[in-house]
Amino acid sequence: MAFINYASREIYCKIVYYGPGLCGKTTNLQYVYDRTVPAAKGRLISLKTESDRTLFFDFLPLDLGGLSGFRTRLQLYTVPGQIFYRASRKLILKGLDGVVFVADSQRARLDANIESLADLWDNLAEEGRSPGRLPFVVQYNKRDLDGIADVAELRELLNPDGAPEFEAAAASGRGVFDTLRAISKLALKEVQRRQR
Repeated sequence: MAFINYASREIYCKIVYYGPGLCGKTTNLQYVYDRTVPAAKGRLISLKTESDRTLFFDFLPLDLGGLSGFRTRLQLYTVPGQIFYRASRKLILKGLDGVVFVADSQRARLDANIESLADLWDNLAEEGRSPGRLPFVVQYNKRDLDGIADVAELRELLNPDGAPEFEAAAASGRGVFDTLRAISKLALKEVQRRQR
């Protein structure tokens, strides 16, 4: 849940990028970090595992505006995608304000996407979080590669409830900031709703 720092008049929202291994979660965050002015971002922290890594940094997006006189600072996290890092993923999900599910559009990765999404819902259920109330965005990444599934097929498998969705090619930045803006606005709207 959002952390409010009354001294600095900032609201911290935690956004987690979730998805199967090597789907582009890290590439999304690295792209955002590299294109954020130094004065508006914290240090990029990378925790490497054998075959994946978890990234974290916080920044002050200038285009989101404030909320009741408070500036909004986003904390962006990735989770390790490999299934044997389940405990790490559960820990990172604690206190989140929004989730971006990064799906790998390659047809060969459909099962990995489905498994990862089911894992996300299981972990959130253990935390008592209801998917219907959680700010949630789906990103269909790697749209620039060969052998990708149609968006309609991905939607049917991964987003039947119609959450906001974006096509992306994170390596080139296509769709990265659109995805981030959408989840940020949804998270802020939820924070505002809880403050009433």
